[in-house]
Amino acid sequence: MKFKVYHYHDYQPKKKLNKKKAYWLAAAGLFLMIFVIGDFLFSLLAEYIWMDSLGYSDVFITILSARILLFAAGFLLFSCTLFLTLLGIRRAYLHHFFPEELPFIFRQRKLFMISSLVMASLYGLLGSSVVQGLGWERFLTYQNQVSFQVRDPIFGHDISFYVYSLPFWNFVVSSLLGLVIVILIIQGTAYGLAKLLWRDRGARVQFTLSVMLLGVLLGTKHFLGRYDTLLSDTINGFQQKSVVYGASYTDVVINIPSAYLLGVTPVMAAVAILVGLYRKNWRLIAAVPILYVLVLIGVQLAAWGVQQFVVTPNEFEREKPYLEHSLTYTRQAYGLDNIRQYVNTGSGALSEELLERNSLTLNNVRINDPRPLLDVYNQMQTIRTYYQFNDVDVDRYLIDGEYQQVFIGARELNTENLPAQAQTWMNRTLRYTHGYGIAASHVNHVTPQGQPEFLVKNLPPEGSLNVTRPQIYFGEQNYSSVIVNTKVDEFDYPEGDSNVTYRYTADSGIPMTRFHRFVYAWEEKSPRIFISGLITEESQLLRKRNIMERIKSIAPFLQYDQDPYIVVRNDGTLVWIVDAYTTTRYYPYAEPVRTGFNYIRNPVKVVVDAYTGEVHFYVVDREDPLWQTYANIFPGLFEEKIPEDIRAHFRYPVNLFTYQADIFRTYHMSDLEVFYNREDMWAFPTEKYYDQDILMEPYYITMQLPDEEQEEFILIQPFTPNNRQNMIAWLAARNDGEQYGELLLYRFPKQRTVYGPQQIENRINQDPYISQQLNLWSQGGSRTIRGNLLVIPIEDTLLYVEPVYIESDSHTSLPEVGKIIVAYQDYIVMEDTFEEAIDRLLEMEAGDVRADGQQSGQDEQTPLIVTAEALVDQLADLFNAYRDAMSAGQWEKAGRIMTEIEKQLETWQQQQVINQTAPGEEAEPVDGEEADAEG
Repeated sequence: MKFKVYHYHDYQPKKKLNKKKAYWLAAAGLFLMIFVIGDFLFSLLAEYIWMDSLGYSDVFITILSARILLFAAGFLLFSCTLFLTLLGIRRAYLHHFFPEELPFIFRQRKLFMISSLVMASLYGLLGSSVVQGLGWERFLTYQNQVSFQVRDPIFGHDISFYVYSLPFWNFVVSSLLGLVIVILIIQGTAYGLAKLLWRDRGARVQFTLSVMLLGVLLGTKHFLGRYDTLLSDTINGFQQKSVVYGASYTDVVINIPSAYLLGVTPVMAAVAILVGLYRKNWRLIAAVPILYVLVLIGVQLAAWGVQQFVVTPNEFEREKPYLEHSLTYTRQAYGLDNIRQYVNTGSGALSEELLERNSLTLNNVRINDPRPLLDVYNQMQTIRTYYQFNDVDVDRYLIDGEYQQVFIGARELNTENLPAQAQTWMNRTLRYTHGYGIAASHVNHVTPQGQPEFLVKNLPPEGSLNVTRPQIYFGEQNYSSVIVNTKVDEFDYPEGDSNVTYRYTADSGIPMTRFHRFVYAWEEKSPRIFISGLITEESQLLRKRNIMERIKSIAPFLQYDQDPYIVVRNDGTLVWIVDAYTTTRYYPYAEPVRTGFNYIRNPVKVVVDAYTGEVHFYVVDREDPLWQTYANIFPGLFEEKIPEDIRAHFRYPVNLFTYQADIFRTYHMSDLEVFYNREDMWAFPTEKYYDQDILMEPYYITMQLPDEEQEEFILIQPFTPNNRQNMIAWLAARNDGEQYGELLLYRFPKQRTVYGPQQIENRINQDPYISQQLNLWSQGGSRTIRGNLLVIPIEDTLLYVEPVYIESDSHTSLPEVGKIIVAYQDYIVMEDTFEEAIDRLLEMEAGDVRADGQQSGQDEQTPLIVTAEALVDQLADLFNAYRDAMSAGQWEKAGRIMTEIEKQLETWQQQQVINQTAPGEEAEPVDGEEADAEG
């Protein structure tokens, strides 16, 4: 049978394309591709040399091998498929069109082959880049997976199937689907415009093969989709939500069985399309996709109907077993299934004996807030404009034999703050190479001026912590690469009008051989690295000096905490500690957090030497199956032997604790009906900061837990009931010794009220004396800063402590700790020091009359001047303080003292008016008794 030749009705011979120009365009495309590949290979080489210098070349090779394997497979699959498709299209066109009717490129075989090769290669590069970029980790974890020793309750698969196998197979199917859809679009466009599907057998074969493959892949995706019901709370395509995260009643009854039907339907549809093509039956071809869509809609409608008319009227009973699954597996996923729970009455009495038993707790109560404290550090301890403190962290040290909590920050170098004339390549790369030293201060002491009392300060560092190697080459700044041991001496630190210089003494950088200089000159796009005469063979390149970039480059498969903290080791060297997490969003029945994952552990602590840049990945949780899988993939990466002086500074990470506490707000409920109704939801309390109410974040304190024998470094988070402000419980994470990582929950009895943080804040606002003082300090160019409100549990007693900062509106002002507010039960006091506040509370608890004549325990704290002698004593003290402030040039403080003097005099005058009674008049009776008012 001969086919009639198809002619374009309006065909006009096109102007011939210049062959030389076409070849030049093809050559330019090849050259561009070669250049891009070459630049990529240079980057790989630079990365390998750097990883090898750190001792992690095995990690690099393992990841690179997986990427090359997937890249090669993806490149061959994507490029060959497209190339063969283009050849088939050209063949069909040549068979059915006269040469003069064909596009020029179809008539030129060599040009067509070159162009097709370029297009297929570019498509292969694009597809393989996606495959190796997204698939290498799935491939390696799939190959090396470790069992979780827990099975899901619906299909009976080990959790590892959902964490490793399911994502890998979904990725494979999705990649192939993307390829087939692109090929179908190309074939459908090329063959459809020329109507070749009816006339060319080869075109039909190509197209039907693609359609069959599409049907098989869609069917496989539907079949795998039944497992996705355990990883979602969506019931159907109408985005209807279930009360259960994971497979619900509707999923088990409708969605999981229908996955088998949906898995077969696309394959049958593909067969029907094939038959329709060969029989030239357009109706059959058009009807099959419509039927497939109708089946999809029918399944979604069935799920909607079951949910609406079967589940909703009796939801709790229908979903009861699945609620149990959600409760159990969510607790497992976040490590909340082994929390030890206690009852804390919160009603203990404050006494001197209790305070003596908990003296170390009191000595470590934080009266500084790290948020305004960072400004103080940057103004008082940077010394020069090019130094900067990025953060102030809380840690603990043994100082003079006493376990003390301290604030600590690293003084890093920020070359962006160098003067404009100093922003030269030599200065930024060879001379200004490192920061210098730390600053540390007590958490519980301030100077008479309200500033932190420094434990370590100045340049070189001096103080209670012995820092023997203060140079900081690696830190949190966005550092560029530097070269050390050149002919240029490095700037170390300023000393008077001159600068002290330094020479790098470690051997941890990349040696600057001629080959390495060429590689990194290319990689850094800096020819000076190769041509500069200031660089010698003894020089070393320090690369990736930002510690987060450094550790992510070595182990990109871990998730990292964004709050590294500096530690002074026993030998005086400085290291950074970063918490590393393993996470997944594929844990069945576990509700995800806001960031998307629904499983998290902290099995690794990363330690980076601030001087050498050496990186150690220390294991702290060997039970984590995700870590075990990575340990199988990278056997030389993780270390188990941890130096004791580093282990002593491990902190339970705030981010992990926040995620756990957030989930625990709901999943602390064990009664299924209470859990279903969310009757006992908890919330994070709020506190006052500046003039805003903000959510209270977890905080570190040193305290002695109930039933424990000594103080520990604890991370705690209070809870309040949902939509109420009283405190219902507090969650604690232990940080020290063998108890590291243990979670404890202390509940308060529901039958009594325990003040929550916001209630204390409100009572502070309502206290006449305190609110008056805060308002006075906020006038005349000053403002007050309400610091962290800390809830301090001491046995069965609760103290609430909040520092009050006073700061000028000037941008260069220093926040000063002006007062300390301490609350206990119904008492609130504000004093100059924490010790004075505690003494005042003890007096009030004992029911003593205070020295100012007011009955202890009254909320009103406005002092009542009783005698002229008392007034004179107070004014004398205030005047002495005023004179000292004026002598020290502390004008703002002097102004506040003068305001207080005027207030005392005004109060005295008002007192005299009230106490003066006209002769012969009687004062009002008190408590029903006659009281004579003698003038």
